[in-house]
Amino acid sequence: MKILYGTGNVAKLTAMKSRLEILNRNLDKYDKIELIGLKDLSAEIPQVPEDGSTPLENARQKAMAYYKAFHLPVFSCDSGLYFDNVPDQFQPGVHVRTVNGRSLTDEEMLDHYSGLARKYGDLTAWYQNAICFVYDDKQQFEAMDPSMESEKFILTARPHSAVRKKGFPLDSLSIEIKSGKYYYDLPEQELDQVAVEDGFLQFFKHALTEIERAINIEKEL
Repeated sequence: MKILYGTGNVAKLTAMKSRLEILNRNLDKYDKIELIGLKDLSAEIPQVPEDGSTPLENARQKAMAYYKAFHLPVFSCDSGLYFDNVPDQFQPGVHVRTVNGRSLTDEEMLDHYSGLARKYGDLTAWYQNAICFVYDDKQQFEAMDPSMESEKFILTARPHSAVRKKGFPLDSLSIEIKSGKYYYDLPEQELDQVAVEDGFLQFFKHALTEIERAINIEKEL
């Protein structure tokens, strides 16, 4: 099954391919997921406003827009970043990369968030994640469950001295609360530390089961 991941971020596409490989191991070879991204398409990519107030609203906007444009099974994800004990006007929410109406580069994001951590002290943070999967005109699946939330972590003002991954700038500011270590310094650390594998895998398992059931019902009619 070829599925479009509605993102142009190569780092996110690579991380999701790795995540779904766990699912592919348990699928029949004819049912395995072939994941592609927006940059794999030789077509004009529609501009999606992403003006929702929650991660799920933004994920739904993107998935529906890309499905209408390309008529492929497509899913989109979105995240919101939240801090404990920080005034509402400084909560990024769904605007993690956009500040004052402008999209920030990786380096600008590091400067902005490390500045917040200097102002308020190391920040206790977490990500709320959402996903919307449009298989066809009849079957759509979406979720923004607690199982998809990241664990709480510390966002510090001091970037990791050595490691930086393009597309995930805030990972270099992220510290595990339990160990007090940067996620980059933990053994066998996956660089996409905010990805909640169990939640996303359960989502896709449920969606694929429902799709298979609908196909079988149609065959019986």
